[in-house]
Amino acid sequence: METHISCLFPEILAIIFSYLDVKDKGRVAQVCAAWRDASYHKSVWRGVEAKLHLRRANPSLFPSLQARGIKKIQILSLRRSLSYVIQGMPHIESLNLCGCFNLTDNGLGHAFVQDIPSLRVLNLSLCKQITDSSLGRIAQYLKNLEVLELGGCSNITNTGLLLVAWGLHGLKSLNLRSCRHVSDVGIGHLSGMTRSAAEGCLSLEKLTLQDCQKLTDLSLKHVSKGLNKLKVLNLSFCGGISDAGMIHLSHMTHLCSLNLRSCDNISDTGIMHLAMGSLRLSGLDVSFCDKIGDQSLAYIAQGLYQLKSLSLCSCHISDDGINRMVRQMHELKTLNIGQCVRITDKGLELIADHLTQLTGIDLYGCTKITKRGLERITQLPCLKVLNLGLWQMTESERVR
Repeated sequence: METHISCLFPEILAIIFSYLDVKDKGRVAQVCAAWRDASYHKSVWRGVEAKLHLRRANPSLFPSLQARGIKKIQILSLRRSLSYVIQGMPHIESLNLCGCFNLTDNGLGHAFVQDIPSLRVLNLSLCKQITDSSLGRIAQYLKNLEVLELGGCSNITNTGLLLVAWGLHGLKSLNLRSCRHVSDVGIGHLSGMTRSAAEGCLSLEKLTLQDCQKLTDLSLKHVSKGLNKLKVLNLSFCGGISDAGMIHLSHMTHLCSLNLRSCDNISDTGIMHLAMGSLRLSGLDVSFCDKIGDQSLAYIAQGLYQLKSLSLCSCHISDDGINRMVRQMHELKTLNIGQCVRITDKGLELIADHLTQLTGIDLYGCTKITKRGLERITQLPCLKVLNLGLWQMTESERVR
């Protein structure tokens, strides 16, 4: 007896449809009534984020999304009121408004007028008209928020962070990239240093402070005292922090990942402070810190030998520094040494001999390596990613 796909139970069809990408999920719903009904099963759409252009009224849009159990929304362009979304999706869990340049405090204020306990993730990155006023609304009505993205919201100030610290006690991830008005005072609010006004966001596990130029080592002191659960800290392009600030960070036992890329005042001394503390870092990025040299690699080998990822692009390291480090770094899986122009084949041979767990290495712009060193690297048993970029060979040296 021949069996046709039309004989399959709706539950089986739903399982099959769940493996399709979003476009194909929509297409199968147009084949016939049976497939439409099966494709609307909530298991088919579990975890899917709907990407919408909100240009004109569509009465069937939100009922359709709710019928499929979709609770994550990304707004690609917003030409209607944000309240239209909130009213249409009362059980929304994730709202991504990244790049909605026309969103204002007034528009957000009309949308957030009552508690929305289901909302866990809110992305306002690059919504440049948003100010502290909106953060007041968010702190008042989105008490269960766990992730707040404010990257590029350049009108946010320390007052806004005080409001966040007052209302969002369950916040686990906060992105303040390029919030140029944020200073040590605001970080103090988040860290619970002003308990009389705000408890703080003491549950934070991830904090991005990239390119916050007003921050100094005092911010790191606040973070180390108040944010004891922090696992990921991004301080890249923060020119105001120095080696002294590393002393505060060195005792944060839960910190797993630290990004110090392009922090111009971090030197070998700062790495020494990190290595001498009680850190158990698995990821460290000090790329483009031009005061980092071979001595840092010796410190890393002594106190940060558990690293799985290390980025040293454009640092002043040489084969000698590689020699000091490799014998202790048994867990290292990713090594980025692009534009380290003093590294030669000797350094690559040391890496190949000792860093046998490497899965990825960046050699972009390492102009002193030749075919000999490259051949040794490609023999690493676990290597999956090799970035050469600007690296060049003479015609006679090319691997054939």
